[in-house]
Amino acid sequence: MQKQKAFVLSILAFLLLNLSYAQDTTSIGSTLTLQQSVDIAIKYNLQVWTAEYQMKTSKVQSNQAKDYLLPSLSANGSYGINFGRSINNFDNSYINQQTNVANYGINGSLLLFSGLQVYNSIKQTAYAYDASKLDWQQQKDNITLAVILSYLQVLSNQDLLAIARSQATVDSAQVERLKIQNAEGSIAPSALSDLQGQYAGDLVNIANSVNAVEQSKVNLFQFLNVAYKRDVQLERIPLDVQVPEYPANPDSIYQTAVYLLPWIKSADLRIKVYEKALSVARGVYYPSISLNAGIQSSYSSAASNQVPGSFFNDTSNSYVTVGATDYKVINQQQLFSAVKIPFGDQMKNNRGEYVSLSINIPILNYLRARNNVKQAKINLENQRAVSHNTRLQLQQMVEQAYQNMIAAHDQYKFYKDQVVAYTESFRAAEIKFNAGAITSDLYLIAKNNMDRATTNLSAARYNYLFRTKILDYYQGRLTW
Repeated sequence: MQKQKAFVLSILAFLLLNLSYAQDTTSIGSTLTLQQSVDIAIKYNLQVWTAEYQMKTSKVQSNQAKDYLLPSLSANGSYGINFGRSINNFDNSYINQQTNVANYGINGSLLLFSGLQVYNSIKQTAYAYDASKLDWQQQKDNITLAVILSYLQVLSNQDLLAIARSQATVDSAQVERLKIQNAEGSIAPSALSDLQGQYAGDLVNIANSVNAVEQSKVNLFQFLNVAYKRDVQLERIPLDVQVPEYPANPDSIYQTAVYLLPWIKSADLRIKVYEKALSVARGVYYPSISLNAGIQSSYSSAASNQVPGSFFNDTSNSYVTVGATDYKVINQQQLFSAVKIPFGDQMKNNRGEYVSLSINIPILNYLRARNNVKQAKINLENQRAVSHNTRLQLQQMVEQAYQNMIAAHDQYKFYKDQVVAYTESFRAAEIKFNAGAITSDLYLIAKNNMDRATTNLSAARYNYLFRTKILDYYQGRLTW
């Protein structure tokens, strides 16, 4: 019955968990904002979950280290049946009968000193818990950055799709105009076929752009770790028309990152973890002192008391002569009966207590303590190297991210100038083409140059935003 009840409860818990998950997934309406995306990812992303569970495990380990300050207390009991010759627990005499015996006890021990191993272990697990909290925060920061970049990628692909459709609209209008002129015989047939081929290429670009939008939306939902909704629309983010230069330099970004980033702090805390682990290993060299106490009692079914009864006269073979007469000696004796001692009385009468102070002095244990200390030193030095290398990697990553941002900003400025130039060239070519002053191939060259420059400018703009968000991440200000 208990197993069935536990099974039903586990099924209910599973259904409630999945119902909650489904409700949160379906709570995504027709429009998804950037803030909603970040919140959902932090709540459901697997990497964030894993870091949180590791943090909770570290918390349990930290509490356990503190609990070692408490005394240990245990109770024991045994009940058995003896057959044949055995020792009577009541008076330690040998008996040859079946007896029921029982022993009960409560024992406690309190560790008074052990080379400060418990104290150092408490500090060690506390540092590890603080480091795991920072690791959890780092995972939340990582997923926040990933979601922002993925969200921007969707918007970028949507803008490229809009550009592709705009380009196709222009070519479609030209195709319709040339169809009329071709029917009137006022243009060469190749001019119409050139524009029809250009329009077909525009439709291919639209199809590719639609696919890119859907793929980037799928990637976004993978970071959110929820079911994909094809019809969801992303809220547009107001972007500055002008792209300003980034207001920081690599040195200031690095100094801020070292001070703020959780994974740098976590690496430093883990140095303290291994320092305390070394102190714990050295604590084995010292004696350990414990205070022990206990109480025990026993029971035996063979235990009994002799209870006095009535008196009687026992005529012996001895005589007493008085004068000439012999008189038999009569001895007065008392009868005794065996009465079993009750269980409660035995437990009370057989009770014993003890208090002891014990000391354990380590002398030789296969050199295990010394080797553990050596290994703890190695672990400490390794973590110091990891912490130093973490800072070095951060500095290199900041420099690389900053250089990528500079390059993206320069590209944006160059593409902006290019768009202005090619737009003017296309405007002039379009006028001439409509007037029949130039052929379709020259018109298409001018239009393709402008279209390519417009597409590159849109991609460069978002690329610059990507790069700035990475630098914002290093400075702990991932906001929108």
